[in-house]
Amino acid sequence: MPKLIFLAGSARKDSLNKRLARAAEKIAQGLGAETTFIDLADYKLPLFCEDYEAENGMPDNAKELKKLFIAHDGFFIASPEYNSSFSPLLKNTLDWMSRPGGIEGDDNANAFQGKVSAIAAASPGGLGGMRGLPHLRDLLTNIAMHGTTVIPKQVALGSAHQHFNDNGDLKEENPMLTACIEQFVATAEKLKS
Repeated sequence: MPKLIFLAGSARKDSLNKRLARAAEKIAQGLGAETTFIDLADYKLPLFCEDYEAENGMPDNAKELKKLFIAHDGFFIASPEYNSSFSPLLKNTLDWMSRPGGIEGDDNANAFQGKVSAIAAASPGGLGGMRGLPHLRDLLTNIAMHGTTVIPKQVALGSAHQHFNDNGDLKEENPMLTACIEQFVATAEKLKS
């Protein structure tokens, strides 16, 4: 079975998108996938700047994230919607991880090569963050030039605060999320190297 990463594009402690990523992870585990949850709050990064990179190299947290992505077959991202797009935290993280080098002994190491990705959003609003998902899909599709496959199914969970209990778990099964994770796990299994 595939090894999959689950993360949210938010560092906020009580993020609805962290809850959604955790719920997706549980579904994947139920399907037999080996999973790793990443909290971007644990991987603080400076704002990407080539001058900073030239002076300091790739930050250690970007190197660690890159190693994690390389060691897994795919990644699921639940991103909040910020002004009809995805979060700057997520963009900055992906920008740093897309840089060459950072892996000792392998300057050509690519965090996205041969990976499968799935996207989702959760929002207290009625649209569920769906306006930001096309932007995230476009970014990941561009990264796909390096061999990333973005699955067709996606999730936009509106009024998300009403779907989770006090423990952060979904109150009831969400068929849209289940279908997305089933496609994600199956695609990752077929394409894993």
